[in-house]
Amino acid sequence: MLSNQIIQILADGTPHHITELANAVHHSPQQLNTIWQQTAPHIRGLLRQKDGFWRLIRPLAVLPETQEHDFFDIRVLSCTTSTNDELLQRARDGLPIHRQVVVAHEQSAGRGRQGRVWVHRLGECLMFSVGWSFMQEQAQLGALALVVALSCQRSLQALGCAVQIKWSNDLVVGRDKLGGILIESLRQNHQTHTVIGVGINFVVPKNLAYTTSLQAACSRKMTAGQVLNQILDALHEDLNLFSQQGFIPFQAAYQAAHRDHQQEICILQNNEIVETGTVLGIANNGALILQTENGEKHIMSGETSLRLPEQIAQNPTVQAALKTRYLLLDGGNSRLKWAWAENGIITHTNHSPYRDLQILQQEWLKMGGDDVRVVGSAVCGLAKQAMVAAQLPHVKIEWLSSMKRALGIYNHYQNVEQHGADRWFNALGSRQFSQNSCVIMSCGTAVTIDALTQDNHYLGGTIMPGFHLMKESLALRTANLNQPLGKLFPFPTTTANALAGGMMDAVCGSLMIMHSRLKARMNHATVDVIMTGGGAGKVAKSLPETFILDNNVKIVDNLVILGLLNWLENQS
Repeated sequence: MLSNQIIQILADGTPHHITELANAVHHSPQQLNTIWQQTAPHIRGLLRQKDGFWRLIRPLAVLPETQEHDFFDIRVLSCTTSTNDELLQRARDGLPIHRQVVVAHEQSAGRGRQGRVWVHRLGECLMFSVGWSFMQEQAQLGALALVVALSCQRSLQALGCAVQIKWSNDLVVGRDKLGGILIESLRQNHQTHTVIGVGINFVVPKNLAYTTSLQAACSRKMTAGQVLNQILDALHEDLNLFSQQGFIPFQAAYQAAHRDHQQEICILQNNEIVETGTVLGIANNGALILQTENGEKHIMSGETSLRLPEQIAQNPTVQAALKTRYLLLDGGNSRLKWAWAENGIITHTNHSPYRDLQILQQEWLKMGGDDVRVVGSAVCGLAKQAMVAAQLPHVKIEWLSSMKRALGIYNHYQNVEQHGADRWFNALGSRQFSQNSCVIMSCGTAVTIDALTQDNHYLGGTIMPGFHLMKESLALRTANLNQPLGKLFPFPTTTANALAGGMMDAVCGSLMIMHSRLKARMNHATVDVIMTGGGAGKVAKSLPETFILDNNVKIVDNLVILGLLNWLENQS
């Protein structure tokens, strides 16, 4: 793509004349603005133009295809499944990978430890893999990840970034994660071929919590090429030494760089606490030495994770591991909906008007217990929340409000405290059904129509009366319109039918206008429609056939509840 060629040139953050850019893409300078409009939205706004020069307000993790290093062969790819996959496949094919480096600007299947997905957008993350072949067996290379983490830590520190290591191989600044390392290997032809995958946040979007970036954490600006070469310099020395002498030469330096040395920590496995104690140090084989109540223990990395006690207290995922069952509440204006969920799956749903919630109490007596976490979203007001609480005596109910960010979604509502929790959790629930930009309509007592971009910006939306409120308003304010609603016709010829058609047209029109606005904002990319609420089916049937055929329209029951469950299951 021509716009990506321009990004490669501008990624260093310095000014470049439009003549240079035009020559690079073989177009005239007058065509550059049109080409630039093809860039991703998160990059497009970084451009500044002055006196014929273009520059980005900050460097990006985008490298030129000509990137070189004295000791490694570098290959730069625009996109791949995973840089690790590129080198692993090469090794399986019997081709050499020693000192081979693959850099990718985008990965469609990037991954971290324990199968976690590595989330990124173009230019935000420096991602590369290094091939290195050892004569030792795989079992003798257990501390390799620690050595690589130390190489990265010392390299970044030399560039003015106060980085530490969280055992075993996370790069952190305080409690915020800067990067990670994934090492995969195979034994072939009497050698262990290792692929060292490194991911370092170069720029962190606003909607990611507990993360930091080189741009935020370093005392001076640097290019992705400078960072890569600094790390490769360190790996050239450290991997040679490790192959000859093992971990012992690195042991003291690693311990000094370890953030949690002599701190109380918890060891997790599958989100369950398996050990707690004080870190005494790092063993010769890279194991964490932990002083526990039952004595000194050596913890190998494997499928374990390290957390500070205060992180455990603030981590709903770990807390939820002890409570895998949920009672999820959706406190709407006119009735309460609820669902029972276990291990991420909804097992039972029900609903009732607030005046008769005894069935909720009956279900709690049958299915509730100390292991059930009760979490809800409410727009019904405090009085109705109290009615719910009265049916669940001595049970803690966590009523959640709207948030500034969650699950990677950034909330642009000016005053989050005034934002309806139902609208927020509808947005979180919508990501179970669409990863595209989408319009989310909830049709109940009120009709809300909200916009969510493909790159996870919740833009807000509109609120209008629902069908019953519209009818009540007409009955109250007009002399001759207090009558039953009729049926829907394209051209109503009775007052009753005109009322029904007018209300439906108002809702459908509002939905289609929002869809048109969002589609225009996203440069006519795909915009899906997610509908929920009691009136959703009726609205879907009334939308123009061409609109239904041209767009992906889905009706989803209990979207708020699904949003609550999505939030609970994906806290980190």
